[in-house]
Amino acid sequence: MADRAYLDWNATAPLRPQAKAAVLAALEHSGNPSSVHGEGRAARRLIEDAREQVAKLVGADAADVVFTSGGTEANALALTPFITRAGDKVPLQRLLMSAIEHPSVRSGGRFPAGAVSEIPVTAQGVVDLAALKVMLVKYVSVGGRTLVSIMLANNETGVIQPVREAADIVHEARGLLHVDAVQGPGRMKLDMTALGADLLTLSAHKLGGPKGVGALVRAPGTHIAEPLIKGGGQERGSRAGTENVAGIAGFGAAAAAALQSLDADIVRMREMRDRLEAGLKAMTPEAVIFGADAERLPNTILFALPGIKAETAVIAFDLDGVAVSSGAACSSGKVQPSHVLAAMGVHKVLSEGAIRSSLGPATTDSDIERFLNAWNKLSKSLNKERNGLAA
Repeated sequence: MADRAYLDWNATAPLRPQAKAAVLAALEHSGNPSSVHGEGRAARRLIEDAREQVAKLVGADAADVVFTSGGTEANALALTPFITRAGDKVPLQRLLMSAIEHPSVRSGGRFPAGAVSEIPVTAQGVVDLAALKVMLVKYVSVGGRTLVSIMLANNETGVIQPVREAADIVHEARGLLHVDAVQGPGRMKLDMTALGADLLTLSAHKLGGPKGVGALVRAPGTHIAEPLIKGGGQERGSRAGTENVAGIAGFGAAAAAALQSLDADIVRMREMRDRLEAGLKAMTPEAVIFGADAERLPNTILFALPGIKAETAVIAFDLDGVAVSSGAACSSGKVQPSHVLAAMGVHKVLSEGAIRSSLGPATTDSDIERFLNAWNKLSKSLNKERNGLAA
């Protein structure tokens, strides 16, 4: 696929060589990691080594990392009333989540629908902390504890959320904070303690690990009292089922590689994204870049040009050898209006044309050039159509 430009890293990052090597090596181990014989202990060692690597990625303790089948399961595990913290065993009564969360959070987890509320965001896609504070004050006044879920960075716009400030507000109200951080590793520095998160979701394939593996990381003293998947004592009782040894080994290797090259990768991705944005605006000054005035991930740009439909644009890019998306890639390939842009107050007609380009450490100058050439062709085609209609 050297003749193509892959610019959809937020959907799935290409598998890192280190992760591929770790997966292949792990497949040579036949033991069940719960078995006490030598083969089982060898498989267990792979898991525990990976647990250390994933914990180091986010500044956590290895004992607090629970491996799951991916970010969606980790979110479902986290969103439960049955979380204990610092000896407080009273079930959580409410779930507050930002209006721009991933669908796996918007589903509400194990909270009843009537106990779930949305926190609004600003026009730039940043969670409204003042609104969060008002909502928490209201719920504290009637008693009970609240779980708040705010993503670290939005998967569509790349806008980074004020998680640390939110954590202070949530903890002052005796609540707990869950952070869906799947878009952060490999794209920004990440320290769970500094963020103030009680629970943190990660996904291997977003940072160059294999698909089908993720993790829920807990702050010390935080415990999921009611596992989502029951039936065995795996993952220290937090998640039943034989672990995906090869996937977890690949996750650990990807985490270590991402951490090692992070500083250089951030600089490179930002330079590439800025080049892409500058070229885009030079060709089509009327293009709208969503969240442009907010702090964003260095690799993400979500934009729209009035008159272009996202589905048409994505297909046109693909035919020109460029992989982009219309936003999130979690709707069975469907191109649908973005709930993120709706929450930001973007008009439906404009949001229906939103196109996301997301880069990675391996993105090249030729990838950016190919994108800009494809965009130039597409935008000129639109202008011809407009001029023909005007005539």
